[in-house]
Amino acid sequence: MYILLIIPLYMKFRNEYDSLGSIKVPHNKYWGASTQRSNKHFDIGDFLVRPIVIKSIAMIKKAAAIVNAKNGNIDKKISKAIIKAANEIISGKLKDHFPLKVWQTGSGTQTNMNVNEVIASIARNAGFEVHPNDHVNMSQSSNDVIPTAIHVSAVIAAKEKLLPALSHLCGVIYEQEAAFSSQVKTGRTHLMDAMPVTLGQELKTWREQLLAVEKRVEAAADELLAVPQGGTAVGTGINALPEFPGQFVKFLRANTGYPFTSLDHKFTGQSAVDAPVALSAQLRGAAIVLTKIANDLRWMNSGPIHGLAEISLPALQPGSSIMPGKVNPVIPESVAMVGAQVMGLDSAVAIAGQSGNFQLNVMLPLVGGNLLDMTDLLANAAIMLADKAIKDFTVNADNLNAGVGKNPVLVTALNPEIGYSLAADIAKEAYKTGRPVIDVAEERSGLSRERLEELMDPLKLTRGGIA
Repeated sequence: MYILLIIPLYMKFRNEYDSLGSIKVPHNKYWGASTQRSNKHFDIGDFLVRPIVIKSIAMIKKAAAIVNAKNGNIDKKISKAIIKAANEIISGKLKDHFPLKVWQTGSGTQTNMNVNEVIASIARNAGFEVHPNDHVNMSQSSNDVIPTAIHVSAVIAAKEKLLPALSHLCGVIYEQEAAFSSQVKTGRTHLMDAMPVTLGQELKTWREQLLAVEKRVEAAADELLAVPQGGTAVGTGINALPEFPGQFVKFLRANTGYPFTSLDHKFTGQSAVDAPVALSAQLRGAAIVLTKIANDLRWMNSGPIHGLAEISLPALQPGSSIMPGKVNPVIPESVAMVGAQVMGLDSAVAIAGQSGNFQLNVMLPLVGGNLLDMTDLLANAAIMLADKAIKDFTVNADNLNAGVGKNPVLVTALNPEIGYSLAADIAKEAYKTGRPVIDVAEERSGLSRERLEELMDPLKLTRGGIA
């Protein structure tokens, strides 16, 4: 089978060279031979390497150029040209020059070379030769650059996008929690009626879960602050000065604003991706919490006639193409799908974490790409859940009050005074006859109506203790 490639007649090319020989590259692109070969051979899906990864690699190149010049390993004018080019990439001006897909060689070598080649091409505009390997990649290897870029990009994504989004969601929940702190509702265990709780208590549970998630995500992100840059090819630091790693992180800290440090044993950040896997696990934990909240909202909103109908979520769009007037809990459903996707991405990261063969993990692009997909999905879902579901839901107080007041399970409060067995008999009779449980209790318990009202006050029962 032959595939006809249609190339516009007006497109011009130049010859670029690497160790495999020459290859034609579009004349208006800064990338070189290595990028062109990768663009030709790796064409799976539409998933491009994320701009934040490219930006992180450019920060690495900038810091390395500064250190190499200070150590006298590279001419200062070449260093300045590299720094200037790296700054252009960091600013986001050159997105069209990074065409590679996530699915490439497991080390991410082509992505590292893509950045090297673009920087070298731009730097040559200064009027002298700048080589992508000899100059831009000096004291580095793809095998330490890509793991370091994963760390840098994941830290930025977690701290600047996901954590603020979770904090926003917590704030919105807190406002609703305060508003409904005295609204009593029937508690549920096994989806069956249980002792009463307040809606505020239910909301606070979500918020406490999210606060714990924030701490775990932040701790996992902080673990990524130790980077393997300086390990070069296999972790030994071959072709880099011993002092390079310590000098490098000083300038990386200046470039990023985060307190990056040099990993003591570089091998662990190159042959394994344990720290990124740990962050992935915490992102999965965040997905689980968001899914729990989404599912609670769906149940509470169910009905509106033959469901729980405890709350009404904002009506955002028609819910059916055939049933007029139907409105569905679309935001919680969307968030639940995000949760499922994130859990799947985490499973892929876990599998990738097992692919550290001797001195190099060979699924680095997958790990980096999935971490960023997970943080983006979770951040966007958290904001959407906050602003389009929780912020403006209304409470169907009449439904809640009617249900909680006649619930036979309230006899639980009588256990200390009449015992479990008699309380169970009272509850069963109330269920069977449909009579108010307090009426049955008044007949069979020997307690006065006044005492029963005191013991079975739903709001008081939400405060725990023994009457």
